Amino acid sequence: MDAVFEHRPVMGREVVELLMPVPPGVVIDGTIGGGGHSRLLLEARPDLHVLGIDRDPRALEAAGRLLAPYGDRVRIVSGEFGDIGEIARRREDEGDIVGILLDLGVSSPQLDREDRGFSFRFPDAPLDMRMDSRQTLTAAQVVNEYTEDELTQIIADNGEERFARRIARRIVAARPLETTGDLVEVIKDGIPAATRRKGGHPARRTFQAIRMEVNRELPNLAEALDESVHLLVPGGRMLVLSYHSLEDRMVKDRFADWSGARAPRLPGGPLPIETPETGGAVRVLTSKPLRPRAVELAENPRSESARLRAVERNPHGIVSSRGNP
Repeated sequence: MDAVFEHRPVMGREVVELLMPVPPGVVIDGTIGGGGHSRLLLEARPDLHVLGIDRDPRALEAAGRLLAPYGDRVRIVSGEFGDIGEIARRREDEGDIVGILLDLGVSSPQLDREDRGFSFRFPDAPLDMRMDSRQTLTAAQVVNEYTEDELTQIIADNGEERFARRIARRIVAARPLETTGDLVEVIKDGIPAATRRKGGHPARRTFQAIRMEVNRELPNLAEALDESVHLLVPGGRMLVLSYHSLEDRMVKDRFADWSGARAPRLPGGPLPIETPETGGAVRVLTSKPLRPRAVELAENPRSESARLRAVERNPHGIVSSRGNP
């Protein structure tokens, strides 16, 4: 595999086990990355095909090389997982969709490349943070062009950072910022010294928040969820690996809506369909999210924050064309 993009699949064993019962057909790997999860599935189930999606050109190249031995059992396309419905419809002649996997967040190869600007560990890195290098919005634009109020909201909402206003004010005062090191120093200045000495790196939440803004991570996830479950045949399954509470909460809520386990949301949100046969369009397979096993944590400490949730499409569940079950 490409040494530049060698990505260890998180919770690979659990992903394969959850997808083993699905009927033969196509599994959409909506964030194929280096292709690790897809390879495990193709090895475990010779009757499965994979439609892989990613917006990172380096990931697409690496996945293409890794999965080349599987020939026409694999199709890899460039795109965002928020467009999963449109991409699937363009390829609907390839067979029934029996599985959907979304592995969210940023991968180790992205974090470990200094030139990508995702990590606060490289002080001279550019303020980039784009998963797709072809898009125009970068972290530099967010940091240097957004208003103080906009920065405050992003850092508070996406990063759940209680000192968001102080950090945003200092970012604006220190402009222009050019490197990740510049941003780290400003963030540290915005957090009281006593707080900086506790917990993890003081810039972690703000870096997460800016990265999520640059890549539209939460809007993309919402679009992907609402475009996904109606694609599955009965007995098909959807799995989502998330890495922080905002993602996991959204996935948990959507799955509960689809299963009929919650009251309908306000107009404009996904609605559960109550049916006499099933009570909902899906069956929730994970009442609580699955977590990495101890052996995996020992081998890959970055998997610690992973949460895996899954649902199965019910035979009689009704799902609308926009994925509002």
